[in-house]
Amino acid sequence: MNIKEETTKMKSAAPILASSTIEQRNSALDTIADTLFAHKDEIFKANAQDVSAAADAGIAPAVQKRLKFDEGKLSDVIGGIKQLISLPDPLAGTSLARELDEGLTLYRVNCPIGVIGVIFEARPDALVQISSLCIKSGNCAILKGGKETAKTNKVLFELIHQSVIEAGLPAECMLQAQQHNEIDELLSCHENVDLLIPRGSNAFVQYIMNNTKIPVMGHADGICHIYADESYDIQKAIPIIVDAKTQYTAACNAVETLLVNRKIAKEFLPLLAKALSENHVKIRGTKEVAGILADAACCDSPLLCEVIADDDFNHEYLDLILAIKLVDDIDEAIVHINKFGSHHTDCIITDDDGAAAHFMQMVDSAGVYQNCSTRFADGFRYGFGAEVGISTGKIHARGPVGLEGLVTYKYKLFGKGQIVGDYASGRSAFHFKDL
Repeated sequence: MNIKEETTKMKSAAPILASSTIEQRNSALDTIADTLFAHKDEIFKANAQDVSAAADAGIAPAVQKRLKFDEGKLSDVIGGIKQLISLPDPLAGTSLARELDEGLTLYRVNCPIGVIGVIFEARPDALVQISSLCIKSGNCAILKGGKETAKTNKVLFELIHQSVIEAGLPAECMLQAQQHNEIDELLSCHENVDLLIPRGSNAFVQYIMNNTKIPVMGHADGICHIYADESYDIQKAIPIIVDAKTQYTAACNAVETLLVNRKIAKEFLPLLAKALSENHVKIRGTKEVAGILADAACCDSPLLCEVIADDDFNHEYLDLILAIKLVDDIDEAIVHINKFGSHHTDCIITDDDGAAAHFMQMVDSAGVYQNCSTRFADGFRYGFGAEVGISTGKIHARGPVGLEGLVTYKYKLFGKGQIVGDYASGRSAFHFKDL
């Protein structure tokens, strides 16, 4: 397949898809949901082959967990599609209507970005989420999944693509790249592709960013923090931290570092360590943390802690490992998070609303939370239907990228023969009236 030729076709199809009705796009989504359910046995069979091959190849357990597409994942993606259908048309909005002069009116209206390439590793459910969001937002989608789920992705794409065609949308609005060398071809298609969204490891995302002229939206790391403040509630803190670490360890919104106020450390750490141990979480902490746990340990209940340096906190483990450090106060926690974090999602556990407000104002992250798990950083859980990824950048889209992040705008100006020369000479004048 010649990626450049295919993206040229997609560029031509983009205006057609952009002009489709919300009824057409929702019909396509409804057909996708029904088709995926009807062909679930075919999907599960392909996925079982991918998972087995990954295990035989010695793929890391954290990655293997992402590969699996079962009844639960199918239910989740269908639920996301149904939620997307219920959302209003993202292309229907007008954010500005202004009369510049009599008979000269300006409108700023929503429109799709155009042709979006999404390159993702390991997760077949991502293919469904990305496809659905692009269809709803009127964007053409180029999809390149990881080789680990090649069989699953092929089945999913074929079912989704056929559903799109049945709904009357252009066949060229979707393309699946299957070969690894096609990634580099895609990166060179800056004339036809409007945006790239990479999802994967730090090295993978950095490679994409460094080897293309196409704008890139995404994040390279998911080093998320929780800070346990002196005004914390231990009954809230332990379940939040355990959930943030263990609910899905391979996700980029799983907590990787815990910061604990020194005033509560001796009371809190032993109880937390016991709960983490029960959930098979290993602790990596400073000498100070290890000392507190050693003092609190009983001979029949050791509280183990691997000692690390005070500056060894820039790791995204994606595993049952939690780094712990003590801090004097909230400001030291904020400085640590802004230095070592990836600006993804960070949480404070406190019943002091003033402290929470200060934390949320000063922490420079896409998501800042009070008293809840970092695992909530997700497009589906935000009510977006799904997400194409998480963005830690500050331009255009930030946090979980749903429909709004896939829409831009254009200006439409309606006149009756006006020319700029009349305004430059003073024969005519703007009066700027919002409509």
